[in-house]
Amino acid sequence: MPVATFAAVFVALYVAHSVGDHWVQTSCQSADKGKPGWTGRLAGARHVATLTATKLALLLPVAALLGLRLSALGLVAGMGVDAVTHWWADRRSTLAWLAKVTGKAEFYSLGTATHTAHPVTATGGPAAHLGTGAYALDQSFHHLWLLVAALLIATV
Repeated sequence: MPVATFAAVFVALYVAHSVGDHWVQTSCQSADKGKPGWTGRLAGARHVATLTATKLALLLPVAALLGLRLSALGLVAGMGVDAVTHWWADRRSTLAWLAKVTGKAEFYSLGTATHTAHPVTATGGPAAHLGTGAYALDQSFHHLWLLVAALLIATV
């Protein structure tokens, strides 16, 4: 049943994405993946490799326990699309460019010192907060491609 397979695959990928992006990713990968040149490219590749491994480590047992019939081609296509798009967005300049050309540059800068309404304490210093517009757009972009990946995995 493709609908049930899609739902199970999407949920597994969504949970694995959160775990891989926040618990498995190293501080070094997070700090370096947006840097220019090979330093950033390689840090991004290491992050995507561990993220993809995390997704497979959660998805494959779910598929086995639920008796899902997934094809190797579907897995390669879905995981490949997810990995490539994740790496692209995490280069940071690429997602900033996408935000700019879609009219979301102001939202992208929300929560940063460059935004006119950046968070400050009562004394005017930087205030702690839970995220930025860039982070929200990053995660939303990843969720879109998780949906595409789940569709490929469930239907190919």
